[in-house]
Amino acid sequence: MKHLDIIISGKVQGVFFRSTSKAVADQLGIKGTARNREDGTVFIEAEGDDFSIELFLEFCHKGSDRAEVENVSFSEAEFKNYVNFEVVKR
Repeated sequence: MKHLDIIISGKVQGVFFRSTSKAVADQLGIKGTARNREDGTVFIEAEGDDFSIELFLEFCHKGSDRAEVENVSFSEAEFKNYVNFEVVKR
């Protein structure tokens, strides 16, 4: 199991990116959070097995139907043992 901090930039706010990421995460068994940041990016903490994380990263590069992803950066971080995936509202 691993934990990734993922930052997605582009047209990723106001296009259902976070809610779609939750649906994909739930299907893949990914746990964590998704939140909008003030700089216009989406920040996701994702925890899961290597295969599920890889598939989730593929989604992050594509995004929701209305999203226009320009860049995805990620780094491995300390495992936090999330129990589900939730969209964090401001």
